[in-house]
Amino acid sequence: MSTLSDKYPSLLEVSKQFTQDGTALPLAEMLSQDNEVLMDMPVVEGNLATGHRIAQRTGMPTAYYRKLNRGTPVSKSTYADITETCAELVAWGDVDEKIANLNGNTAKFRMNQNLGHIDAMNQAWATNLFYGNSDIDPEKFMGLSTRFSSLSAENADNIITGAGSAARTSIWLVGWGEHTCYGIYPKGSKAGLTHDDLGLDTIQDASGNPYRAYRDRFVWDGGIAVQDWRYVVRIPNIDSTTLTKNAASGADITDLMMQSLERIKSLTGVRPVFYMNRTVRSFLRRQIVNKVANSTLTMDNVLGREEMQLNGIPIRRTDAILNTESAVS
Repeated sequence: MSTLSDKYPSLLEVSKQFTQDGTALPLAEMLSQDNEVLMDMPVVEGNLATGHRIAQRTGMPTAYYRKLNRGTPVSKSTYADITETCAELVAWGDVDEKIANLNGNTAKFRMNQNLGHIDAMNQAWATNLFYGNSDIDPEKFMGLSTRFSSLSAENADNIITGAGSAARTSIWLVGWGEHTCYGIYPKGSKAGLTHDDLGLDTIQDASGNPYRAYRDRFVWDGGIAVQDWRYVVRIPNIDSTTLTKNAASGADITDLMMQSLERIKSLTGVRPVFYMNRTVRSFLRRQIVNKVANSTLTMDNVLGREEMQLNGIPIRRTDAILNTESAVS
């Protein structure tokens, strides 16, 4: 029997197909270490050069009770075509030729110098995942917060609002899956971050004077597709400044998370994961200590690392989630 990860490969797993010997690309490993969302999110190749076109169900067919010797009307689902776009994230790295060669291991030195660019791209992508708005910034892909931002929208049933009036943040429950919510990359391209070693080149300093430097270019083409919004739950309007370790005031984090488990369409056939920033997760740990001993919060060992879980669902820390969100109303 195949596992969920067999059917829905992550970015790290998809990247293996781009090496001749099947080993994972080092860049994909770096990304997954610093951005835990990438360990969970399945990634599929889009059917467009700029993204992915999907048919989203907008209405259910009708089922009828039949009388003997009588037929029933034919019914069908209704659909809307939606195009999810990808964005191109780019960073350039220049290392002075003399400095790189003095190190003794030029290639390693260049990679170490470029780690800052990789980390910056990682942070930018994670921020876009939660807050990107392609209506305002056409060069970005549409993020989750933009899709779940109104209590009067169709997906308002999957928004459990807190009572915070300042320093707002959110908790997310995402049921990742091939037909629910997943990452995408353009048709015919490579998944994840790619690196072009451009070798030695003559570049200019801030004053326009030329010098020789090694050049590297990093490109990340991708986005997300929300094919079924019922598998994403947002808990916004949590005031991060009023949280307390015993939940006597401020948000009762565990209670809100439990409510979200009843809002998601199903936990079967998907990879469900909670996401929150370090402020909220810190108070979650402390609130659990003050609750009953038979708490549903556990610490399990996964792939050699301790993983915080609620009802068996991983709880990831994602620092891209802000404490300065706009109110969801």
